[in-house]
Amino acid sequence: MTAASDPARVASLRRGVVLEGFTISYNALEGLIAIAAGVAAGSVALTGFGVDSVIEVTSGVLLWWRLRVELGAAALGSIAESRAARGAGFLLLGLAAYLVVEAARRLFTGDRPDETLLGIALTALSLLVMPLLARAKLRLASQLGSRALRADAHETIVCAWLSFTTLLGLALNAGLGWWWADPVAALAMLPLIVREGVEAIASNPETV
Repeated sequence: MTAASDPARVASLRRGVVLEGFTISYNALEGLIAIAAGVAAGSVALTGFGVDSVIEVTSGVLLWWRLRVELGAAALGSIAESRAARGAGFLLLGLAAYLVVEAARRLFTGDRPDETLLGIALTALSLLVMPLLARAKLRLASQLGSRALRADAHETIVCAWLSFTTLLGLALNAGLGWWWADPVAALAMLPLIVREGVEAIASNPETV
């Protein structure tokens, strides 16, 4: 049975396209602002948060394509999807490596980030938006039986967690002058980032 012959599935696919379109737009803007503000303030946590937003844009583009393909009643390119998922996994591990090197450098050198009210406002907004978006994606993934959409939802959950840890580090630096809270918050992101990266690679072996 094709998607076109199932009105309920078509409606779910269209909701998914809208969700992924919002994901792409929001995270593109979020990433640009976070990276610019992070570099300007010397905040490794905020810059890492922005890089993760760029990764989520890539994931959103993949899922937008996947949903559009099914809406067109075409066969899903499973090999392309698998390779894209592996690519996202390697990007996450690259982000983890960046955070380790930069956070360690700042802790050893005592390089203090500047206060950034823009970064605090941005991460606070994302802390509200991302959990709602992840919840909607998980519900839709269950309706469609889509493992790819479920994986994308977990990437959004990672973004929500990063919003919290980054906001905490920025707030402690701005409010109490705890400069070390910024690199420590960056390091707190590592377990979740590495786990998601390894799982994305391991669950999508290279297909010949």
